Amino acid sequence: MKRKSILFAGMMLFFAVTAMAQKFALIDMEYILKNIPAYEMTNEQLSQLSKKWQTEVEALQQEAQNMYKTYQSDLVFLSAEMKSKREEEIVKKEQEAQDLKRKYFGAEGELYQKRSSLMKPIQDEIYNAVKEIAEEKGYQAVVDRASAMSIIFASPKIDISNEVLVKLGYSK
Repeated sequence: MKRKSILFAGMMLFFAVTAMAQKFALIDMEYILKNIPAYEMTNEQLSQLSKKWQTEVEALQQEAQNMYKTYQSDLVFLSAEMKSKREEEIVKKEQEAQDLKRKYFGAEGELYQKRSSLMKPIQDEIYNAVKEIAEEKGYQAVVDRASAMSIIFASPKIDISNEVLVKLGYSK
């Protein structure tokens, strides 16, 4: 019986030491970003650029639609050769609109590249601040609650979002 008690006490001590050895913290990246003016300005800049490019794409699409409507109204007066030529022009204009859309908004398009180039310095700055805080306070892991969908509850005591903002010079 005494042996079981010692074994049990030893296991409890082991689990307590193990649990205490690991320190975690949370950040809320959305909250942090909303409190950084450079992020808001970058978002506004990207939004304006996106609207400008969308207008260009829509203008080309509208031009293709107008060409098609004109073609439909002139259809009875066109020879087979002229029909074919107009159809090719319409298809070419539609393809031009699709190519422009892909160039601006595609997976590796200009909007993606612009977003990456503007956001990377902000993200790097946040990462470095989080890393410094984690090293100072001995955190083994810092989890972003905004992207960690499996976190149901976390104590506000372990949220270091405001510390990150202070470290970045945006006091809260």
